[in-house]
Amino acid sequence: MKVKVGDKVSVIRTFAVRSLSRFVNDLDNSDILDLLLEVLPLEQNADVRKTIVLSLPPSNATSQAIIDCTLDVSESVRKAAYCVLANKFPLQSLSIKHRTMILKRGLADRSEAVSKECLKLMKDHWLAKHCNGNPIELLKYLDVETYELVGESVMAALLKEGLVKPSDGQSMREYISSADVETEGDSSHCTQRIQLMEAEVALYWKAACRHLQMEAEAKGSDAAATMGTEAAVYAAEASDTNDLLERILPATLSDYVDLVKTHIDAGANYRFASRQLLLLGEMLDFSDATIRKVASAFVQDLLHRPLDYEVDDDGNKVVIGDGINLGGDKDWADAVSRLARKVHAATGEFEEIMTGAVKELALPCRERTADFIQWMHSLAVTGLLLENAKSFHLIRGKPAESAELLHSLLLPGAKHVHLDVQRVAIRCLGLFGLLENKPSGELVKQLRLSFVKGCPTVSIMAGKVLIDLGMWHGPQEVDKAMGQKDISFQPRNDKMTSSPINLSETDGDLNVELLDLLCAGLVASDRGKYSGDENESIEAVIGEGFAKVLLLSEKYPSIPASLHSLLLAKLINLYFSNESKDLQRLKQCLSIFFEHYASLSANHKRCLSKAFVPALRSMWPGINGNAGGSSLVVSNKRKRAVQASKFLLQMMQAPVYAKETEVEDENGIRNMPETSDVSEQSSLECGEEGLAIRIAVEVLGIHMKKTPAERSFVSALCRILVLIQFRLSEQGAIKLMRRLLNHIFESVSTERDLVKELKRMSDRLTGLDKHPDEELSQDEANLIFGRLELDFSLDAQVPVLQTPAPCSTRPTRSRRKAKRDETSSDEEDSPTSAQYVVPSNPGSISTRSERASKTAALTKMTASIIPTKIDEDDNEEEESSEVTSEEDSDESD
Repeated sequence: MKVKVGDKVSVIRTFAVRSLSRFVNDLDNSDILDLLLEVLPLEQNADVRKTIVLSLPPSNATSQAIIDCTLDVSESVRKAAYCVLANKFPLQSLSIKHRTMILKRGLADRSEAVSKECLKLMKDHWLAKHCNGNPIELLKYLDVETYELVGESVMAALLKEGLVKPSDGQSMREYISSADVETEGDSSHCTQRIQLMEAEVALYWKAACRHLQMEAEAKGSDAAATMGTEAAVYAAEASDTNDLLERILPATLSDYVDLVKTHIDAGANYRFASRQLLLLGEMLDFSDATIRKVASAFVQDLLHRPLDYEVDDDGNKVVIGDGINLGGDKDWADAVSRLARKVHAATGEFEEIMTGAVKELALPCRERTADFIQWMHSLAVTGLLLENAKSFHLIRGKPAESAELLHSLLLPGAKHVHLDVQRVAIRCLGLFGLLENKPSGELVKQLRLSFVKGCPTVSIMAGKVLIDLGMWHGPQEVDKAMGQKDISFQPRNDKMTSSPINLSETDGDLNVELLDLLCAGLVASDRGKYSGDENESIEAVIGEGFAKVLLLSEKYPSIPASLHSLLLAKLINLYFSNESKDLQRLKQCLSIFFEHYASLSANHKRCLSKAFVPALRSMWPGINGNAGGSSLVVSNKRKRAVQASKFLLQMMQAPVYAKETEVEDENGIRNMPETSDVSEQSSLECGEEGLAIRIAVEVLGIHMKKTPAERSFVSALCRILVLIQFRLSEQGAIKLMRRLLNHIFESVSTERDLVKELKRMSDRLTGLDKHPDEELSQDEANLIFGRLELDFSLDAQVPVLQTPAPCSTRPTRSRRKAKRDETSSDEEDSPTSAQYVVPSNPGSISTRSERASKTAALTKMTASIIPTKIDEDDNEEEESSEVTSEEDSDESD
């Protein structure tokens, strides 16, 4: 049976697994269990995987394998996994991570049958058997403080199915004792009459109240949309639901405020419960002026509550939390802002009370009497205002006007001696710039200065802000804010690559454009300076920003399309760079980006085709000013470049996704894209044919007398060229490629294997050519080159092929010895070694003098006398001049 588990027939494998399942529980037959766990992830047939999952016994060794099957592509396998987890694994036997993972995947599964199976697991087994039908007990098994979203989805599913119904006897008023009368100002007495809630209880009541509110609103909408008896029924149901919600919530607003304050004062252990209770404030009615006055005082108290801190062993104060948001937590700041906007719902009222709070908190900062905690508190409230303000004009004319806010708080904060204050101020400057119609010069100058001269954390924050401003306003507007009035974004091919900027010498120079400045952060030589903690780095921030720009290029028309290929080449070089191997966040981001970029749009393929050759040139050692190194270093760099070229070719060959508006999911049938999209995808610029012509032009653009680095580069390009497939519809590209191949043969004539591959490609193209005897005219060739934005002429290459008596390429023994000495000195160690060779002029080769013809004839006569042994030695020496062959590169890969 063990042998039959690997049978080629799926039915036999299924019955073999069923037979082995009878012995899988025996301790003496542990090898059977190991066999099933080994076969499960490799099995291709869904029925066999389902049988294996149903046969696995409950144990620590099998739980992870079964949970992994909840992500199986087959609906039946996922459903079987939830069935096994329900029947064989008690709730207590699973870890908290596994419990939340099961529910998160199951409740959000795209298949209704699978989600129902997961709901059955949660309802009939976990809730009924292990929690006695108490949803709060179930939430305690899920650690809702860590997995809040899972807890909310569980409560939403239970409430939707009607499994949780708050009765009249249950209410939040149970936690508020009214036995004694509260004395005004007696806060200790208030604390004694409030019973603290656990995190699960607070989440339960928030979810229940929100469900009742949504249900009442839905019933009210149905009543308004219908008439007669049906409308009366809906209205009655909505009224009953609202009455139940009022009986659950605290009786008065004062009770609600006391309840929240008590939990806040209880410390960090009740911070989660406090936030859940704050979110309940959105369900209260603040239409009454008296109630709104009490709520407004409570909001002011929340805004003026100082940041929590602790004192370390050296007596220094350390802020608790992220040090950016109010309360040190993004979720807490959102809860406060939502409550404040609910209380002050009138137009401009929210901005007015927030600017008033900012003015009071910023007073010690303007007087320079505040410590760094007061600075951070003031900036946190300012960030809350700027982040939630609907419009910038609503802030103007308020107690803290925008200009005063910028010059008295934000810019001084960015220059503060404390680094945490600088970081928060930089974030506020970014939010301020997003609200402006055009970014101000002082703001942009400070951001650029902080990006260049700031510490790692400040530089990272400044990089984020500059990217956001560039995408929101456009890089032109950001540069104009620095005084660059006449900016024309028509980049050359060597733009942003010819002379990298040294960030330590710019000092926020006005002449450096924004994108050049950001690209300099990608290639900063001093990586220790421009990297933050283990989770973030300046390279990751800028790389993610550029990836977002390229991925959503249609949504950012302010960034010129001509820059997309340059940015893409930067990201390709960064992704395959050896220096970025420790930037795990960046590698993960770019891997997802490259996986989907080329398939999202035909324009992306056009950009990828344009970026292919520049990206490969920037990675190849010894050319284009790139540093070389030892033989091992050069070999590794070439291998990475070859790997990148193959990866980019796979991206070019990936099909384009159909647009979402063109997909029909009702019957599982996917329609074809529109005709316009198909024609755009099949165009020369977006296809493999355009890439092949670009590669051929690059090969012919390198002069005949090549350095070893250039020879290896040409060889790598040609090996990619032979992998490209041409479509029968592109007859013009086929004819042009045949002509280009005739010239390429001369360029790589010394590599016999490569010549054979190119010959096979030429034969393949000849078979695709419908009229092989017809020649492509020069005008047609120029038209194709123009579409690809290539400056190339076939006429300039003709004299090279028609040279009557080319000079012999076989040197004498003495010259071979010199060549061997030169090669051993590793001429690629110098990054400018390829620049010392002056390209030969094709016109000068065809017009040779009479003396040169005699020299060529004598050389041929001398070569015929040389024994065959010399030819063999010459071939060996010529092959040894290559530092790394393509075969070695492939084997190492």
